[in-house]
Amino acid sequence: MTRRTYDIDIIVNGRRINEVIIDSHYEKKHPDVTDEIIYRLVQTLDGKEFAHEMIRDGFQFFMLDRIPLDGKLYRLVWCMQAKCIYIGVINAFRR
Repeated sequence: MTRRTYDIDIIVNGRRINEVIIDSHYEKKHPDVTDEIIYRLVQTLDGKEFAHEMIRDGFQFFMLDRIPLDGKLYRLVWCMQAKCIYIGVINAFRR
């Protein structure tokens, strides 16, 4: 699997995030989703607080369901690591 990195400037859980890393995992089952859509979904996290679903190996894992974008609903699964300035997107798909 490949990972692609994009610059961003948002605040999530009170932490400034400067980078989005998108894992290509989503492409296998969700060809209708693109990096651009994922980037826009990540932008919707700006200024908000989220409770993590679990913690593993120093990573907090999050899931947000029913994110409205362009008249469609999406689920976004991402992770954050303590004191890091990036969000890692694990998966995204339409609901």
